[in-house]
Amino acid sequence: MKSIKIISLLFLGLLFFNFTPKQNNKPTVFMVGDSTVKNGKGDGLGGLWGWGDYIGQFLDTTKVNVENHALGGTSSRTFQDKGLWNAVLGKLKKGDYVLIQFGHNDDGPLNDSLRARGTIKGIGNETEEIDNILTKKHETVHSYGWYIQKVVREAKSKGAIPIICSPIPRNDWKEKKVPRNDKSYGLWAKQIAEKEKVTFINLNEKMVAAMEKLGEAKVTGTYFYKKDHTHTSAKGAVLSASVIVKELKESKNTLKNYILEQPKIELPAKKKVFLIGDSTMADNNNPDAVGWGVCFAKYCDTTRIEVINKARGGRSTRTFVYEGLWDEVKNQLKPGDFILIQFGHNDAGAVDKEKMRGSLKGNGDETQEVIRPDGSKEIVRTFGWYMEKFIREAKEKGAIPIVLSLTPRNEWPNDKAERRTDTYVNWSKIAAEKEKVPFIDLNDITALKYEALGKEKVKTFFPKDHTHTGLEGADLNALTAAENIKKIKEYALKDYIEIPK
Repeated sequence: MKSIKIISLLFLGLLFFNFTPKQNNKPTVFMVGDSTVKNGKGDGLGGLWGWGDYIGQFLDTTKVNVENHALGGTSSRTFQDKGLWNAVLGKLKKGDYVLIQFGHNDDGPLNDSLRARGTIKGIGNETEEIDNILTKKHETVHSYGWYIQKVVREAKSKGAIPIICSPIPRNDWKEKKVPRNDKSYGLWAKQIAEKEKVTFINLNEKMVAAMEKLGEAKVTGTYFYKKDHTHTSAKGAVLSASVIVKELKESKNTLKNYILEQPKIELPAKKKVFLIGDSTMADNNNPDAVGWGVCFAKYCDTTRIEVINKARGGRSTRTFVYEGLWDEVKNQLKPGDFILIQFGHNDAGAVDKEKMRGSLKGNGDETQEVIRPDGSKEIVRTFGWYMEKFIREAKEKGAIPIVLSLTPRNEWPNDKAERRTDTYVNWSKIAAEKEKVPFIDLNDITALKYEALGKEKVKTFFPKDHTHTGLEGADLNALTAAENIKKIKEYALKDYIEIPK
């Protein structure tokens, strides 16, 4: 029995010996850099990503680990002063890789009360003694090249393999060209790589070439955003990563052995914003009756969010439910989606005759039974009841509802643009407040704009009748909706809204 136990222990020991070291020896690709390598927490907040967030998708992660240690706002100097480089250095082992990219923040002041992150230009050994206003410490500031060289040498001392990248370009076009940094940080990064005999990726030059091939119109809004010329979108980060991978493939660096032949790149799934309402929101396929939902996508970042207009002409809250239109939308909702809800124009119709689309007035629980033309019975509820149903069931699906009041008609009682403050506007507001979701009084806000523009101008917005807008009027309503969604600070939809300056 004792001999069996000894054999068993020896067998387990052999298993441990054979498999554990192999797992521990799996090399790691570390990344150090600024926000263009890792923006924020690396979760795409505001749609901004660093190339370090995507380069792992090009690598065989069954054979290599990937760790992105970059931090936004850092320079080659402050990444080290903050202890971030030492944290990586302490983990490095022989055969690991370190991708290095700094430069975007090295051009700042050497000493100030805001960031104090600048470095001396070039690759020389000159220094400057400062009493750091920000950290309250005495400090010796070195050149950009000195800091990069320090990282390289210390990485090599651990048996790791450094790879230097020049900083990605900014989306700042001049005469159809993107400025290079081949006379500053790109050059200095290259010079240190040559001096230390390590791989250099001319990310700046190669990405500029790719951007210029695409053209400014395609790059801006797809790979970069108009609001930010420095940080890339997810697609821009993938472009940067793909440039690095292509250059690695053509290099002698052994990291190329871990590059996948056919990588499957997964971009963040787009969130969706659904619109439900009537013809004043719907796509009616009529140039004289354009719902504002047609224009709403114009004010959204459609690289990150998809606008799905499910509004339908002629519908009330009641018929949107009765015809199954609501169930169709509800079944598509996923957690984190948004839904804009606006009804009222058709709810004032007859409850039990003609189009049979009217809902009961108010927000109560009263009902009315009606016999439909086919002989079937329908239990009709109040406008507020239906609105609350939309809100409540959307929330149950994890979606985020926002209620908007109906748009004003081109009617001017007492020389004031029409409001329905005491009826459908108020009932929409009550439903929103009861369900604790945002409410936008689009009726009043738009009416104020109409009054500022004057009757004659507003008349041009309504080519067909007093209810339906043409394209210009629809665009005004869409812009007004977007402007006011942007003001709802506690709801993330504001981050996807882009109002032209």
